[in-house]
Amino acid sequence: MVIFGASGDLTRRKLIPALYDLAAQRRLPMEFAVVGLSRSPMSHEEFRDRLRDALEEQRDGGVSDDVWESFSKGIFYLAGDSRKPETYEELRGFLGELDEERGTQGNRMFYLSSSPSLFPTIVERLGEAGMNQGEGGGYARIVIEKPFGRDLMSARELNAGIQRYFEERQIYRIDHYLGKETVQNILALRFANGIFEPIWNQHYVDHVQITVAEDIGVGTRGAFYEEAGALRDIVQNHLMQVLCLTAMEPPVAFDAESVREEKVKVLRAVRRMDDGEVERSAVRGQYERGWVWGEEVPGYREEEDVDPSSTTETFVALRLFVDNWRWAGVPFYVRAGKRMPKKATEIAVQFHAAPHTPFSRNGTEGLEPNVLVIRVQPDEGVSLKIGAKVPGSGFEVRSVNMDLLYGSAFLEEAPDAYQRLLLDLMLGDPTLFIRADETEGAWSILEPVMKHWSESGEIPFYPAGTWGPEEADELPERDGRGWRRP
Repeated sequence: MVIFGASGDLTRRKLIPALYDLAAQRRLPMEFAVVGLSRSPMSHEEFRDRLRDALEEQRDGGVSDDVWESFSKGIFYLAGDSRKPETYEELRGFLGELDEERGTQGNRMFYLSSSPSLFPTIVERLGEAGMNQGEGGGYARIVIEKPFGRDLMSARELNAGIQRYFEERQIYRIDHYLGKETVQNILALRFANGIFEPIWNQHYVDHVQITVAEDIGVGTRGAFYEEAGALRDIVQNHLMQVLCLTAMEPPVAFDAESVREEKVKVLRAVRRMDDGEVERSAVRGQYERGWVWGEEVPGYREEEDVDPSSTTETFVALRLFVDNWRWAGVPFYVRAGKRMPKKATEIAVQFHAAPHTPFSRNGTEGLEPNVLVIRVQPDEGVSLKIGAKVPGSGFEVRSVNMDLLYGSAFLEEAPDAYQRLLLDLMLGDPTLFIRADETEGAWSILEPVMKHWSESGEIPFYPAGTWGPEEADELPERDGRGWRRP
């Protein structure tokens, strides 16, 4: 595995810890090797020491000397500029040496963890150097980190550039949300249980809410966020993928093409907005100074590397419709934001209220419609709100929750998302990775929203520690509904 941008944060915090865990579970072959590539001059040993230090910081010293000694023997470093052709000649020669020394059999995985602006150049250089194919019958695969472009046009250009040198079966567009156990459990809940699928449609479902809330601000990522914003950072990828898994039809098999084809069908069915619809169904916001968990925090414009007059959104709320037979007329309310009151990612499916209850009005004052909630993080699990009789001599009915907590239901510790995805990458299973037409489909939905917002210089504000601007509350309120509080 060759990691471009190996001196970056992703390598230290996610990739190497995930590979170390796979090694500790004996899921990596002894021949496996990692080659980090970036411009910083460094020896193999210095690179290994940096990675070990970062791993120990995350694990509070819980790193096995035996596992690390065996794993780190396969870690190497190459200093070079990923824009220069000579770097790739040196890399190809070094990988050939590793084939002989470690028996890696010409298999190559190129992980692009560098700046997205370098993606087209790296792909082109790999192709020109002949590394878009494995050596001696081995395979070559390339991993593209998000964001997959900045808009529909750039996504198409990026896909076309990659496909000039790599076939689609070699391309792995990674979204770590798809590696989360609870995200995958959306499919298990729907398609492994006969009680849910018959009611998973517009006849029984009133509306769906998907929330991706973070209590943190942008921190040291101010410069990145100024370029991206919440729409590009969260909605286009994470949130759209969760929407697809929630709304998709049952695939004929749990394989890459079957699953991804059903997700693409959802994206094609999502109603596109015109300017008037954007005004009614899309809200953005930016956090200002406020209080989170009892601590006063700065506003977005006060953060490091942020323009003091920035109109970049840190909150997005959308009302979407999936215009197909299953979901016709059912609104999907989706929102994502920073500096919310708490960290929470969940999918809430609210069903129609019972058409008639034979109980007295006073006895059903606390009764709410049934809601199925899939909690992705934290407190991963599933909750079903049902009506139940309150103990006592009277007949009072109110809503209660039936909860399944994954942590207590299963003894196995859930693997990190990157751990699962990197293993699938090595096995050549792209089911949990994103196909080219998925990325373009998601951008095509959001393109009118981005265009409308780019032409508008105004942005609503919300105090840090709240659930977004007041305008966001109007999205469900216009339909006689309201946001639920995770």
